[in-house]
Amino acid sequence: MNKITSLFKIKYPIIQGGMIWCSGWELASAVSNAGGLGLIGSGSMYPDVLREHIENCKAATDKPFGVNIPLLYPQTDDHIQVIIDEGVKIVFTSAGNPKKYTAFLKEKGITVVHVVANVKFAKKCEEAGVDAIVAEGFEAGGHNGFEETTTMTLIPQVKKAVSVPVIVAGGIGTGRTMLAAMVLGADGVQIGSRFVASVESSAHPEFKKAVLAAGDGDTGLTLKKIVPVRLIKNEFYSRIKEAESRGAPREELAAMLGKGRAKLGMFEGDVNEGELEIGQISGLIDEIKPADRIIEGIMKEYNSAMTEFCKASV
Repeated sequence: MNKITSLFKIKYPIIQGGMIWCSGWELASAVSNAGGLGLIGSGSMYPDVLREHIENCKAATDKPFGVNIPLLYPQTDDHIQVIIDEGVKIVFTSAGNPKKYTAFLKEKGITVVHVVANVKFAKKCEEAGVDAIVAEGFEAGGHNGFEETTTMTLIPQVKKAVSVPVIVAGGIGTGRTMLAAMVLGADGVQIGSRFVASVESSAHPEFKKAVLAAGDGDTGLTLKKIVPVRLIKNEFYSRIKEAESRGAPREELAAMLGKGRAKLGMFEGDVNEGELEIGQISGLIDEIKPADRIIEGIMKEYNSAMTEFCKASV
């Protein structure tokens, strides 16, 4: 056991990303049943829908699972009340100030983890009293850091700056990338994109196909005037990049983004006009698998790579 498996009482130090439109109870329970920590992504859910997913997840697994809450959404207070009512014991927060809810959640006996993209906010998380930190490099899909710090350089800097356990995200999707993160100081890994292309993911089949088709260089970081987000390069992405290149103001970009663009792409399957949030690791994803086989494959490759590493270092 290590710090992460001990903290969450799980078999493997693998956390599934709580991704909007992709991380419902089916995926979360499947990951937890396979020995990782499954997360329900609440960012795309109304409070009553979140309650339903939590109840279904409790019925589908007797293993630990959690909920991811992006703090930028207006119904955060309602989501937190649902989590407390339903007895969820693990919460990952992101996209906001960790001080706002951490102490309150911990008073309720909830383990709290916050996602950051730089050392400054990692330190603020520790000051706020979180139990662990997710350090996310800019290889990650979806909303990202302004600094564009890579996972490889972010891990040792955050690890040096804080004493709480560090979970690493961004570009992790195989056993070898997991081993690389652990060698650099990670206590565990959070994996999103690889689980998008799973049987249990609630992503639309057309989005899953787009992930499988993505290769090297087929994602890009954009919308930095609003909130940086890594997307598959499609027609929507091209229009955004054209507008950015001519210096379009924030208001124009926000109007182009509109409402429901992520739902349109990831949940409804419009791969041309939708916002297709996925990480650079998508270039290594070529098959849709059940979540348990994904975890089994990652751990098998991790252990094999670890043996090779140990032999080579002697």
